Amino acid sequence: MKESKLPNLLLKGGRVIDPAQRLDRTVDVQFMGGRVAAIGPDLAADPSIPVRDVAGFLVVPGLIDLHSHVYWGGTSMGVEVEPVARRSGTTTFVDAGSAGPGNFRGFRRHIIEPSALRILAYLNISFAGIYAFSPSLMIGECADLRLLDLRECLRIAEQNRDLVLGVKVRVGLDASGSSGVAPLEMAIEVAETLGLPVMAHLDFPPPSRRDVMSRLRPGDILTHCFRPFPNAPIGPKREVRQEISDARQRGVIFDIGHGAGSFAFATARDMLEAGFLPDVISSDIHTLSVDGPAYDVLAIMSKFYCLGVELNEVIKAATAAPAAAMRRSELGTLSVGSVGDAAVLEIAEGAFTYTDVVGETIAGRTRLKLRGMIVGGCWWDPSQLN
Repeated sequence: MKESKLPNLLLKGGRVIDPAQRLDRTVDVQFMGGRVAAIGPDLAADPSIPVRDVAGFLVVPGLIDLHSHVYWGGTSMGVEVEPVARRSGTTTFVDAGSAGPGNFRGFRRHIIEPSALRILAYLNISFAGIYAFSPSLMIGECADLRLLDLRECLRIAEQNRDLVLGVKVRVGLDASGSSGVAPLEMAIEVAETLGLPVMAHLDFPPPSRRDVMSRLRPGDILTHCFRPFPNAPIGPKREVRQEISDARQRGVIFDIGHGAGSFAFATARDMLEAGFLPDVISSDIHTLSVDGPAYDVLAIMSKFYCLGVELNEVIKAATAAPAAAMRRSELGTLSVGSVGDAAVLEIAEGAFTYTDVVGETIAGRTRLKLRGMIVGGCWWDPSQLN
């Protein structure tokens, strides 16, 4: 099938699931001028507009990956967005702090602006961003507080408000060494001045889970929220820890951020059994996770679907929920007038194996598979790479 280069398209007969509109029914979706123009049953086909029959498939808003690392060539961890998009239906990638104040302008000019896909970002509090991330070399960018220039972070964020969604900070033994919770406090000071949220990474202590959770504000994001021990959100009696429950009650957003070391089935089962679903499902794709165990956001959605999370909740966690966390209401929905991005998915049946970051595998009978995607009203075929 040839790709459509015109931003006009009519999708006929798909099961449209749009949690932002609480919509789950068989309707048509029309795109005009790169935006959603109409949605409803039996829409009339204009002879000048390409029509695609998607009966038997799901039509959902373009997927949003709230935690990715896509500064390809500018950081050691960055991956190219288009191959990932064409296998996953991701139309919006949010880079989670690959770039800091010292190299964000290069990220903007060389990666974001030329991309046919939407790329937004959380600006790293560290001047250099995540600069040493590879199988042979790991140096946390917040281990040396001399790299945290709050005035420069504020300046670059203000200059790039169209792209910067908030401030990213990585704390933990790997990311911040003996700096403890200080980088988080510094990131919050910048974010408060900007009126934007913080996305906080937490790996091994120090700091502790309590140190981090007690500081996060409503709208701030804890990524890697279903991580394995230590600093896991679940207690020894398989209960959700109090500081985690308290943070959710005051409006902290919980994001999966799977990656290569931050998602465990054991944690997920206990959290789901306790009724604690993640707000957002994201991949944390980078060079060490993009070929497994994370792969992409659609693969992680499939894991949660196989864990028993309802389909609509899974889709919400990669569409409406991240859009709300980003404060971008025009994304993550197929409402009339919204951005003309969508994914056409199949619920494939078979025998599938899923793996977490500690090596546990589970068997699944279903997998979400991409059959096509719409970017700015144009059809993209997953089998074709530019």
